[in-house]
Amino acid sequence: MSRDLSWVLNDVLQVPGARHAILVSADGLLLERSSEIGRDEAETNAAAMSSMQSLSRAVAPFVGGGGGVWRQTLLEYDHGWIFLIAAGSGAYLAASTAPDVDMEAMSFRMQQQVGALGRAMSAAPRQSTFSGS
Repeated sequence: MSRDLSWVLNDVLQVPGARHAILVSADGLLLERSSEIGRDEAETNAAAMSSMQSLSRAVAPFVGGGGGVWRQTLLEYDHGWIFLIAAGSGAYLAASTAPDVDMEAMSFRMQQQVGALGRAMSAAPRQSTFSGS
């Protein structure tokens, strides 16, 4: 059964300056998108974000201190930022923002929403309704 998780992504956009959010699978498939981004644009960016997280993980040892573990990627452009973080096993949350976004507030909100996504995507264990003799 498919779940509509757009409400979780739309909540990321409550930070002033946030524009769009997408949930991406590790293999580049669009899992969900916020309501203000079109499907075609979201799918194109999902593929790109999958590649970006892969590159970010590959260069983590460049930071030093042992193996290095990737946590977040920030990309700066003339007209804003892209934030990319892990959102559970094999999923990534990406958000685009205006250049003057409060970066700390954006990162914090995204981390909160990753927790909400985990709860929304997991199902409670089934309870047995069988009452045997």
